[in-house]
Amino acid sequence: MIRTSHVARGAALVGVLVLALTACSSSSKSSSSETSGSAASSGPLIVGTLLPQTGSLAFLGPPEIAGVNLAIKDINDAGGVLGSPVKIEHADSSDGDHAEVATQSVADLLSKKVQVIIGAASSTVTLNVIDDVTAAKVVQISGANTATKLSGYSPFYFRTAPPDTVQGAALGTLIVDDGIKKLGILVFNDDYGTSLRNVIETTVEAAGVTVTYGKKGQEFDPAASDFKNDVTAVMATNPDAIAIVAFDQTKQIIPDLVAAGFDASKLYLVDGNTSNYSKDFPAGTLKNAQGTIPGAFPTTEFQTRLKTIDTSLTDYSYAPESYDATILAALAAVKGKGTDGVTIQKNMAAVSGANKGTECTSFKDCAKLLADGKDIAYKGQAGAGSFNAKNDPSSAYIGVYQYQDDNSYKFMKSVFGES
Repeated sequence: MIRTSHVARGAALVGVLVLALTACSSSSKSSSSETSGSAASSGPLIVGTLLPQTGSLAFLGPPEIAGVNLAIKDINDAGGVLGSPVKIEHADSSDGDHAEVATQSVADLLSKKVQVIIGAASSTVTLNVIDDVTAAKVVQISGANTATKLSGYSPFYFRTAPPDTVQGAALGTLIVDDGIKKLGILVFNDDYGTSLRNVIETTVEAAGVTVTYGKKGQEFDPAASDFKNDVTAVMATNPDAIAIVAFDQTKQIIPDLVAAGFDASKLYLVDGNTSNYSKDFPAGTLKNAQGTIPGAFPTTEFQTRLKTIDTSLTDYSYAPESYDATILAALAAVKGKGTDGVTIQKNMAAVSGANKGTECTSFKDCAKLLADGKDIAYKGQAGAGSFNAKNDPSSAYIGVYQYQDDNSYKFMKSVFGES
């Protein structure tokens, strides 16, 4: 079911669409703190990050790292976790084409005895390292993974970004509502790309849209040196619009599409490539093109706070989700009275609101409620719902953005999906 309403978020007008999704129900409820069978560890909480500092997703690193660092500051300013300040260890995830970077980073983080790892940004990177992380009984929380394959992957894996069932349905609905009849899809052969493509394809075809190109078997190699043949192939099908599901490869694809005569205002981008291209393309190249990014649009206050951490920030993608992931891990340790991975894992759902506790919006306030013996429902910056049985958010926002004349993007509305 889809319906539209409008609410104010800061100075922006937010259109809210409720999507019916097939997802698992909330996890079982418990009012008591859950701890491991053995005594819980009460040493300092050490949080590691596995976020892109290099590679095709490096543009996502700064806002995510800033989100984590701001959360650590807020936690420590409020007295830390169980009386000790939280420590932070940063490591590079790079991207799926440089798997060895994340593998080494995880080994380094585990050697430093982290109990929680925030990341990775790329679903492919996570799938490469998740078995090593979870086998060590370390909690992994991604603020950006969306691949459906990761839903319910491990009891020790959580994410504060919604799976592609939410973003794919939202983007597909946007395409349908725009009156597109023939859609081409340029998608790279990557777990993130194909799972998102599948949902977009199913959504638009259910509404009568013809997918002219980009079906299974028509993906492109993300490591190719150029994508001219792929552009030629999609253009030969004469689509009304083209969705590009890719990462940094988009910087090569868009000029080739424009050179082939395609109207770039009919482009649809996703979270992996909805980025500021003001330094990459001539003014006006992407004007009126649209993109989607999971997560509520960051408030002006939160953006200001993030810039106290990193003054160079111009993009805030996944900063709220990374902030919330860090806060939730710390609150889980407080509730379980232990900083070991097993204790944190067993209390993640509860502090997210699975027990329908008292709502709170900051670590300081939530920790006080826990100290008073109350159940809590942390309501964070991303606006996501409590974790469901697959450790995915039970509800989440998808932001819809439109490109301006300078090839930067502007927030237009939010789409809200819930199970």
